[in-house]
Amino acid sequence: MPDLANHKYLCLESYRKTGVPVRTPVWFAEDDGRLYIYSLAEAGKVKRIRNNPRVRIAPCDARGRVLGEWVDATAKIEDPAGENLGMKLLNKKYGLLKRIGDVFSAGLMGRKRAVISIIPS
Repeated sequence: MPDLANHKYLCLESYRKTGVPVRTPVWFAEDDGRLYIYSLAEAGKVKRIRNNPRVRIAPCDARGRVLGEWVDATAKIEDPAGENLGMKLLNKKYGLLKRIGDVFSAGLMGRKRAVISIIPS
């Protein structure tokens, strides 16, 4: 597992069907060796993970500048129980800022979200 203790962002590298990598900075929370992120359900990263669960992760800043070593990992779109756990952990870590985003994104805009779990190799 990469050292993520003092980081707010994780760079997630997922892969297009052509094999071209796409890097995205995301918020994350950790529980028992598993990382949780969330995204809009129709976002590119969710579609890429559905097609190929192989990803790489590294700590990064808000702009996606990598601040540590890359680690191979496997990602999974979570079921409702996993979604609940992931959102609970993310709400705890990011607090009010995340909850405000939730109100605008899911509440007012009606956007569906997906929670993704990541297990580092």
